[in-house]
Amino acid sequence: FRSGSRSSKTFKPKKNIPEGSHQYELLKHAEATLGSGNLRMAVMLPEGEDLNEWVGFNVDFFNQINMLYGTITDFCTEESCPVMSAGPKYEYHWADGTNIKKPIKCSAPKYIDYLMTWVQDQLDDETLFPSKIGVPFPKNFMSVAKTILKRLFRVYAHIYHQHFDPVIQLQEEAHLNTSFKHFIFFVQEFNLIDRRELAPLQELIEKLTSKDR
Repeated sequence: FRSGSRSSKTFKPKKNIPEGSHQYELLKHAEATLGSGNLRMAVMLPEGEDLNEWVGFNVDFFNQINMLYGTITDFCTEESCPVMSAGPKYEYHWADGTNIKKPIKCSAPKYIDYLMTWVQDQLDDETLFPSKIGVPFPKNFMSVAKTILKRLFRVYAHIYHQHFDPVIQLQEEAHLNTSFKHFIFFVQEFNLIDRRELAPLQELIEKLTSKDR
């Protein structure tokens, strides 16, 4: 990873999950269902589980997309990607509502840096993502989770549209497709991203998900 351009904290892995904790049980459940190869089953809410907790736990897509993007940062530069786009029809401008209130046009690496740092800040916020057992999720949790997932989708969309060649060169196509397919099944299962937002990858989504209906 190039140092300097992105804060190193962006790449830190998830907090260790202590054995015996409820999150650990969720992790084991997720690993077991993922291991079965059936992603539709893997995203379903485990019986008796709290939806907020399951969604909070699954925001781990952040780590996957972060690592995937990390492998192609050399191809995603101010010169190659002066705007954050997903093909010619879709361009994204950054605003986080606090530091940057009015959407700004910026390069893809800058946009993704803002985005990853913003997501990490949300994940580190104990009032939003409580790590202590029994601490309830806030009332606005779902809307925050939806915003996180909507923005993470844009990184997938950018990689697929602008950087698919290096993904193939690096032999990461299967990894990217599996990660994205898992992500899409998850957001479809709980209706977490507006269909309009998914438009830049609609054909791919149909192709990836039609085999598993």
